[in-house]
Amino acid sequence: MKLLVTGGAGFIGSNFILYWMKNYPEDEIVNVDKLTYAGNLDNLKSATPSPRYKFIHSDICDAVALREALVGVDTVVHFAAETHVDRSIMEPGAFVRTNVVGTHMLLEAALEARVGRFHHVSTDEVFGSLELGSTKKFSETTCYDPRSPYSASKAASDHLVRAYFHTYGLPVTITNCSNNYGPYQFPEKLIPLTITNILEEKKVPVYGDGKNIRDWLHVEDHCRAIDVVLRKGKIGETYCVGGLRQDVDNNAMVHKLIGLMGKDLSAIEFVKDRQGHDRRYAIDWTKIQRELGWSPLHDLDTWLVATVEWYTKNQDWWRRTKSGEYQSYYEKQYGAKQ
Repeated sequence: MKLLVTGGAGFIGSNFILYWMKNYPEDEIVNVDKLTYAGNLDNLKSATPSPRYKFIHSDICDAVALREALVGVDTVVHFAAETHVDRSIMEPGAFVRTNVVGTHMLLEAALEARVGRFHHVSTDEVFGSLELGSTKKFSETTCYDPRSPYSASKAASDHLVRAYFHTYGLPVTITNCSNNYGPYQFPEKLIPLTITNILEEKKVPVYGDGKNIRDWLHVEDHCRAIDVVLRKGKIGETYCVGGLRQDVDNNAMVHKLIGLMGKDLSAIEFVKDRQGHDRRYAIDWTKIQRELGWSPLHDLDTWLVATVEWYTKNQDWWRRTKSGEYQSYYEKQYGAKQ
């Protein structure tokens, strides 16, 4: 089988490529990535020498490049997206262009190429926000209620993918996943930001009161979920993918990481909350477990230890990513203390 992976130099995309090449040694992968600030070809050093792997430096809004990349492709796995809520508040237009227009261009190209499967990777954030103290969880039947430019752009892309299934018969599947963590994650996200700031002996910024709740999914479990959906999933269906059974708020997450790294809570610096900050996410992953036999294998406490170890051992990788543009972004985003 030949796969086209968009956004394969990013955090989840690169982990997926490494996972697929390890588990499916006969398959070929074409990686299309624009190499924005969050794309890093260092993530794929082990894949680069393989004749089964090809990289194309291109924007998914480039129709000509997509047609060429799709020659002989059986399956598209679409990760490419602007993903950081904070940046979507600063510059929403970039999110509309990549996440909506880019997805549309890719759908058109995939339809023309008659691919056998188009898998769209989305987020639980399209469902909006749950109340603190609630026992409700997002599922495949939850109504969409996006509340940030990022989640709105992903919701729009989800709707486009479904429209191409119903209107044109494009064989699609969708996964809506929770917050991922693990190796190669750009350090603007909570877990790598906390770890790398502690390693740099900097304060750890926490928005607002720190009581916002997220569901946490190890990136390899996410790759396993996409794998099982590609092999067993029903065309036209959506599957929610989560990693936890119990809520963990941001304060608890930061406390866990600080404890693992031998620091005390004085490392925390509460900063002004971001606009429209969703309070709680939680995922009901019953459907993918019941129908496809998937469940997360990576428990949070064990794999947070492994994640801390990875960032501790790979400081050259993340120190390069935190240079240049990242510094000006960081000052703008976290400069306002509580």
